[in-house]
Amino acid sequence: MSDLPEYIDGLPNISGAEQLCAQAMSANKGKAIYLHESGIDFGRIRSAGAIALHMHQPLIPAGGADLSTAEIISNLKYMMDNPGIGDNHNASVFIWCYKRMGEFIPQLMNEGKQPRVMLEYSGTLLHGLRKMGANDVFDSLKTITLNPGYRRAVEWLGAPWGHAVAPSTPSQDYRLHVKAWQNHFASIFGFEALSRVRGFSPSEMALPNHPDVAYEFVKTLKDCGYQWVLVQEHSVERPENGWAPERKHIPHRLVCRNSRGETASIVAIIKTQGSDTKLVGQMQPYYEAKGLSRLELAGRQIPQLVTQIADGENGGVMMNEFPSKYMEVVRESSGSDAPMVNVTEYLEYLFSLGVKEEDFPALQPILQFRIWERFKPGDGPEKMERAIEELRKEDNRFHVEGGSWTNNLSWVRGYDDVLGPMEKVSSLFFEKAVRQNVSPDEYRYRNALFHLLTSQTSCYRYWGQGVWTDYAREICRRAHEILSFDF
Repeated sequence: MSDLPEYIDGLPNISGAEQLCAQAMSANKGKAIYLHESGIDFGRIRSAGAIALHMHQPLIPAGGADLSTAEIISNLKYMMDNPGIGDNHNASVFIWCYKRMGEFIPQLMNEGKQPRVMLEYSGTLLHGLRKMGANDVFDSLKTITLNPGYRRAVEWLGAPWGHAVAPSTPSQDYRLHVKAWQNHFASIFGFEALSRVRGFSPSEMALPNHPDVAYEFVKTLKDCGYQWVLVQEHSVERPENGWAPERKHIPHRLVCRNSRGETASIVAIIKTQGSDTKLVGQMQPYYEAKGLSRLELAGRQIPQLVTQIADGENGGVMMNEFPSKYMEVVRESSGSDAPMVNVTEYLEYLFSLGVKEEDFPALQPILQFRIWERFKPGDGPEKMERAIEELRKEDNRFHVEGGSWTNNLSWVRGYDDVLGPMEKVSSLFFEKAVRQNVSPDEYRYRNALFHLLTSQTSCYRYWGQGVWTDYAREICRRAHEILSFDF
């Protein structure tokens, strides 16, 4: 497979190589890709810790004084150009955070240690960094991604390109985000690196709980070649009773059924509750793992895995405390019976023991137990909507807006100013580009897709007012303009 250009006609390469990406994602299907070079003696460990660093910056129309003509730039560039506003003075530290694992990993491995980290970068961040000329960040990341001496320490996680939240993003668009990220990642790091991406990190840890949306979410991940997904502890429940998961530190299966009776499932790794940046910044997974022992699964004794994900750059703990704590814990845990590991090598070890995916306990998205109590899968969308409406009337706490790290935040309610224009653009893109089978390699398709995915960034929903709403509406206006002509 030949390498892809990172930019085409000035746009990031986010479409057109879907078939090649699918081939890369399926190239190692059923094979262990990390275990043979892991260097960790899984047979003697009791437990393990895993950390993932989530990195993101939105794109905003702020490269100029006039909103209607301003260049779409990274929020990070805006911070750099306006250091006197709010926390913008942190911009240079953020840039260091985006590249520093490329310094830490070689240093620790050259000491003979066994560092581990999972990385998840949004497409909008990658594009914004490149447009800013932050080429040193990419050089640093390529070292640990592509160098055979270091790559076993680093596992990349897939993500939606535009940092879209799954519960409130149209399912067909979410699939475009997932494919766009793969396309973009392959254009930067190559197809071989993409073939090693096995896990998926949903933005804001937001898991849809409407059965039809949840089913499409899991089906998209499976269709796009992913083996496992990170889920937040309080966004899932046990299907047999609606209770919280019992054994949080072993893999589960996220099983999603829809109103038509179809089922899709994927391995789920549980991120437990807590203050995310503090837990990762202070390397809590290692210290919790030290107190755990092996437990029995499918007749085999397996090590437990404590997994956490946090913003890799946000907040004083991650900016200032994480580096020294990470180095300290890697040095202490290397060679111990509670090492740091990455999720895929851990799963590969379990499968090498003869454990099968169906041996993992099942989970489903929160509040679905109550739906299945009064609705039979297969009875169709209309009956399901009636059942959901009844539940809403009986209990105002019942919802089908998903769960995320901020469970008190709806990603749907209160965002009409933003969601209205987004839904119009989504519908128009489907009518003009998808339904008419326009080639994803075509400039107008890629340009419209870039604006559609950029507009669906979670930041526009999270803030939901003021300048962020203006930004979102402007990006939608531009997308609408691009799509207003026949392709």
